[in-house]
Amino acid sequence: MSTLLPQPGAAGPDPDRHGKRIGILVVAYNAVTTIGKVLKRIPPDVWANVEEVVVFDDASRDHTYELALGLKMLAGLDKLTVIKNEKNLGYGGNQKLGYKYFIDKGFDVVVLLHGDGQYAPEILAHLYAPLVAGEADAIFGTRMTRTYGGPVKGGMPLYKFVGNKILTFAENRALGLRLTEFHSGYRAYSLAALRNIDFEHMTDVFHFDTQIIIKLHHQGYVIREVPIPTYYGDEICYVDGMKYAKDVVLSVFRYRRTRASVARYPEYQEYFVHYPVKQSRYSSHHYMTSWVGANQRVLDVGCGEGYFAETLVKAGNDVVGIDILPSPDRRDALVDYVQADLDQGLNHALPALQDARFDRVLLQDILEHVRNPQQVLADCHRLLDSRGLLLISVPNVANITVRLALLFGRFEYTERGILDRTHVRFYTSRTAREMIDRAGYEIVAEKVTVMPLELVLGLRPDGWPMKTIGRTLAAFTRLFPRLLGYQLLYSVRSKAAQRSAAEPKLLAEATA
Repeated sequence: MSTLLPQPGAAGPDPDRHGKRIGILVVAYNAVTTIGKVLKRIPPDVWANVEEVVVFDDASRDHTYELALGLKMLAGLDKLTVIKNEKNLGYGGNQKLGYKYFIDKGFDVVVLLHGDGQYAPEILAHLYAPLVAGEADAIFGTRMTRTYGGPVKGGMPLYKFVGNKILTFAENRALGLRLTEFHSGYRAYSLAALRNIDFEHMTDVFHFDTQIIIKLHHQGYVIREVPIPTYYGDEICYVDGMKYAKDVVLSVFRYRRTRASVARYPEYQEYFVHYPVKQSRYSSHHYMTSWVGANQRVLDVGCGEGYFAETLVKAGNDVVGIDILPSPDRRDALVDYVQADLDQGLNHALPALQDARFDRVLLQDILEHVRNPQQVLADCHRLLDSRGLLLISVPNVANITVRLALLFGRFEYTERGILDRTHVRFYTSRTAREMIDRAGYEIVAEKVTVMPLELVLGLRPDGWPMKTIGRTLAAFTRLFPRLLGYQLLYSVRSKAAQRSAAEPKLLAEATA
């Protein structure tokens, strides 16, 4: 979320630090003509409040490092630390190193200040004051207000102003934010938030600033803005505007595709869900939700991170999960969780379940991953209530996409889908039905799902294009289920349970 903070008093606040350790990170590259002025413009009250000001000289080719060191000694600035990188890390790489420096030293707040003088050191306190007061997790300076006369009056070239507004509008629409500016480099962060941001694969160049906004927003941190003045002087600009704009747009695109589980880009890979809950009305999750119903006792075998279990809980079901993970992300949604390796059946999980019986047992996309599916099916008899249903889904290896690939001599594993590289078993409609029959179950209902084109195309499942495509594909899939079906779904009941239920009736008829 984001809101615009009111402008603090003209003299600048002198807040109680609330016991917080505040640091200022000055990133500098070839800033010999400006770094001294920037440091001298830091107000005395800020020097009093902050614990350390660190200049990271990013392997400048001029004497930025020597000048900053000289100023430290001549002015007696004990709180000033000057560090020169052995090699140029880039704008984003320099920030990563700086944030790690303050995190490792246990600081609470860090303010990013540029060594080229583009941002006013006089209002540093305006950025860190809301953080020490606990009002936000990140504060961004914005030049897009009239508080200091507006960006154009401050010297921002018109083409940059227009480009900034267009990019900010597009980013807000794509990310669901309401920032007035995405592209200011004057920022302050809670280091408690930055500790939870994975910087490893983030870019080392200028759109690092966009990536960190995306990650903070995705992880639910509070972002607010404060007005800052605009200044454009004779400093050297190292930003290629067109390349930067392209990188920003591409970065948002890559995030959205990762979040939608269409692709896994390394800078956002922690947000990728290998098996996302599919929202389409023709998906396996749609049919499974319908078959489970409401207010049932459910065992989700191979529950993964618990995303689908969370959906079932919203319908009033009590869900127990089993998986090999130490603890799923959505553990709180589960009544209980059992850690077990399903490869050889459920023997290791059964003692922990303590003879529990369930109305529904789910084997969603499980049997293709285990080497002994017959054992898993056999063990499930012991977990079903007398009227319980076992719900199974397996991929259809006879799907047209696999047939066409084989026609051209290709059988290549993928990260996900029918030929997922973790699959050790493959099923057609016939072989799946035979396996179910051999395991002692009878089929109550069966469905086939359509191919999940929303994941391939990156379209919203509730948008009209995907709804139209889905309805068309569903119609053809009903006509050619074995050819076009993506997953095979079965609702089955134990034959032994059926016989047990029928015996009293047969006995009564025999003795009548």
